[in-house]
Amino acid sequence: MNVFDSLLAKHSLISDQVSKQQVEVILRELTRVLDGGVEGAVVEFGCYIGTTSLFIRRLLDARGQSAYIPFHVYDSFEGLPTKSTWDASITGEQFTAGELAVSKKQFLREFQKAHLQPPIVHKGWFKDLSPTDIPDKIAFAFLDGDFYESIRDSLRLVVPHMAHGSTIIIDDYSREALPGAAKATHEYFSTAEITVVHNLGVIHL
Repeated sequence: MNVFDSLLAKHSLISDQVSKQQVEVILRELTRVLDGGVEGAVVEFGCYIGTTSLFIRRLLDARGQSAYIPFHVYDSFEGLPTKSTWDASITGEQFTAGELAVSKKQFLREFQKAHLQPPIVHKGWFKDLSPTDIPDKIAFAFLDGDFYESIRDSLRLVVPHMAHGSTIIIDDYSREALPGAAKATHEYFSTAEITVVHNLGVIHL
């Protein structure tokens, strides 16, 4: 059994906003980047309560790489922002502004409960972040912004910093209820550059 399968077998998900299959994809792709020796930080835009964040930290710990690979997370901790016209979908009407709000304190408490070192946390809307808030070089980016503007803003921030051989994963890329994620992604990448796995858009750079 590989490391990420072992982690998924040992630890439970702490929310229903991501599936076990999706976490497996994230950990597998992160493992590929780490095995390839790609230099740079790990970043996550949109961490919610910390389900994927916890597994990313566990993988870095299991590989003995937490000490020298920076791990940054970014979130408003105020729930979903307001939708744009690109996010309109009759199947996504339940996604409203303010939904899925979790405080930074709650997020950090999950790391405390799991006896894990928390990542470097940046609180704020993605549109208000500047390039100085982003690591100089990024090896792996997981973007879970749900809506068009959030994915657009996070891509604007991370793409200039992505290292050769790095990977970007877009959550909800092929989800009918959240069409804005794909729209924003296609402003940067062609469909030929994107592999779709369990609604995740995987981009190898």
